[in-house]
Amino acid sequence: MRKAPRRPRHANGSTAQVVAFVRDLVDRGRVRPGDRLSTERELAVRIGVSRASVRAGLRALAAMGIIRSRQGSGTYISDAPALASEPLSFLAALHGFTGEQMYEARRVLEVGAAGLAAERATPDQIASLADEVASLFERMDDPLRFLNHDITFHRIVAEASGNPIISTLVETVSALYYDRRRRTAEQASNRDLMDAAEAHRRIYQAIRAHDAGAARRAMHEHLLQAAAYQAQEAAAGAATRQSRKRKPS
Repeated sequence: MRKAPRRPRHANGSTAQVVAFVRDLVDRGRVRPGDRLSTERELAVRIGVSRASVRAGLRALAAMGIIRSRQGSGTYISDAPALASEPLSFLAALHGFTGEQMYEARRVLEVGAAGLAAERATPDQIASLADEVASLFERMDDPLRFLNHDITFHRIVAEASGNPIISTLVETVSALYYDRRRRTAEQASNRDLMDAAEAHRRIYQAIRAHDAGAARRAMHEHLLQAAAYQAQEAAAGAATRQSRKRKPS
């Protein structure tokens, strides 16, 4: 009697098998943040799928922010919570997320984070915030480096909230509109940068004083100011483009 043909090991659903296998390792405590996964060959044998399916599954896990590859070293479970910004960026392009919506999302997340940071920030985190504020005042002659310190300041505030979910979401939303903020920073005047630096100093002072209400107010005012400046720059850019279109060729 002839045997039934063997199903290919890379049948539909094998990518999901890889994801499910790693999820099971996490659920059972077999891997922790920072741990190295087995090689592709070993995973293929253990899961019962092809190496191509393992690679596809690992790409899916990387897109979720679950794993990270290190050149010449292997694949590791991410040691910090992270959500890849590419899927959100895709949705933003598809559904036309606006600048106003992005800043609204920031306010929902970061105002609350600032209040929690005032209650929970460690001495080291407060010292790091002080360093970033000092760097903001020092880098007003270099808008792009100013922006990097701005982003780092907000990241530390989110981490100081003590809530890794909030920290991860703030990081993801920040990555979504980095390019827009970079273009705005390049056009910022010294006065605009000074106002932003002062706003960050007020947030820092409220967190250092462990005044949650003041921290929330300072962050709220800062983000409203930033959103207004962003809208102003967008309107100016649109007017410039419209003016160029009207010029005879």
